[in-house]
Amino acid sequence: MREEKKETIKIKDSKAPLAGVGGLLIKNGRIITATDDYVADIHIEGETVKAIGKNLTVNPDKEIDATGKLVFPGGIDPHVHLDMPFMGTFSSDNYETGTRAALFGGTTMVIDFILQKQGNSLRSALEEWKGRSDHNCVGDYSFHMAVTDFNEHTKKEVQEMIEKEGITSFKTFMAYKGALMIDDRQMVGLMEEVKKHGGLINVHATNGDMIDFLIAKHRSEGKCTPLYHYLSQPEVTEAEATGRFADMAAYTGCPGYIVHLTCEGALNAIRNATRRNQKVYVETCIQYLLLDASLYEQNFEGAKWVMSPPLREKKDQATLWAGINQGLVQVVATDHCPFKWEQKLMGKDDFSKIPNGHPAIENRMELLYSEGVNKGKITLNKYVEVACTNPAKIFGMFPKKGTIAVGSDADIVIFDPNEKHKLSAKTHHMNVDYSGYEGWEVTGKVKTVLLRGKIAIENNHCLIDKGYGKFIRRNKVADKI
Repeated sequence: MREEKKETIKIKDSKAPLAGVGGLLIKNGRIITATDDYVADIHIEGETVKAIGKNLTVNPDKEIDATGKLVFPGGIDPHVHLDMPFMGTFSSDNYETGTRAALFGGTTMVIDFILQKQGNSLRSALEEWKGRSDHNCVGDYSFHMAVTDFNEHTKKEVQEMIEKEGITSFKTFMAYKGALMIDDRQMVGLMEEVKKHGGLINVHATNGDMIDFLIAKHRSEGKCTPLYHYLSQPEVTEAEATGRFADMAAYTGCPGYIVHLTCEGALNAIRNATRRNQKVYVETCIQYLLLDASLYEQNFEGAKWVMSPPLREKKDQATLWAGINQGLVQVVATDHCPFKWEQKLMGKDDFSKIPNGHPAIENRMELLYSEGVNKGKITLNKYVEVACTNPAKIFGMFPKKGTIAVGSDADIVIFDPNEKHKLSAKTHHMNVDYSGYEGWEVTGKVKTVLLRGKIAIENNHCLIDKGYGKFIRRNKVADKI
């Protein structure tokens, strides 16, 4: 990533009272941003940070002592699916339960996906999703617009979505033919239009035709366990599509973002793109850093981890961690799309009928700290960069979101880096009756979460109601981060 303007805040020893009183004061926290690491106080008034400094002299309405704690920006998860229709059912977390669970885990904002129905307009899709999200979110949120039918009418709507609605990113699928997939002709047309108006293309990059062939082959041979979900999506299906997308993005000059990249072959396609001076943004998800395909060998129990793309191999985990440190992977998200066990049972006799998805919206920040920072794989600054700051920059919200700075939204997490605890379906707040990380011991615990200056989570209780979450209009996409 290019050298950016430092967010370094000049720490001063204030001996005279600051102008104004009231608000909230966080004392003595170790403040971590993507670039900084220092101990100071934070004074918050209304929804934003008013001052940062040593020994601030104010008379707040409330004071929080953060001595010995880490203080970092609220997490941004730019890949979630709440209340999403899929295979005749809906993901089990709606906008209320999903954004509340996110807050418990230190994620103060999510970006969800609107799915255009083929034959319908983008506007009708937006209205459908707003019908589920409006007044129901506890945390802040925004949308990506998934374009599944690019035509002359849709083309005219792209500018409207960017300029009037503040939806600046457009999702495409290179798989799921007949429902979501667009062909390369539509892809190039959409890229040219999105580039013209300052947007960005997100892509699910897997070769849908090859996957469909393998699914049909395995089913015809009576191979229907969850293992064959994995074997129907080999690494080559993702590597080929990733390279093809990068080629189209290079040709059109449109900014591109690969969602949920999982494997060495796909990341190598992005690595190759850098040789022609191309920048393609890459997101991976927490599960691909920590879990592997051996879980599919547990007979139908493996359905808990059926997602697309599937979990990969140990060598792919090593590649992804390295990619984060090399600057090739900019974001760690979740692709949170939970289904209860009774929904997963729809595919007990046929892996292709298992609803695809995995619950992780509440676990991402703690797992990434425990397995990344605590185990020496990434630094604290890199942690904030990939979980908070880069999503804000890439998707047009920085510095309002994604950092701790004067004037930024007071989305703040106070985190105990030493507290150990176990993840379990018995204690999580996601609306799903199993955990993908049952019994996993993590080091590091979210203690207090502020959302736009208001205490949202404290003492393991949520103190705000649905409807507090705000739709965040986003700016046109920056050329570079």
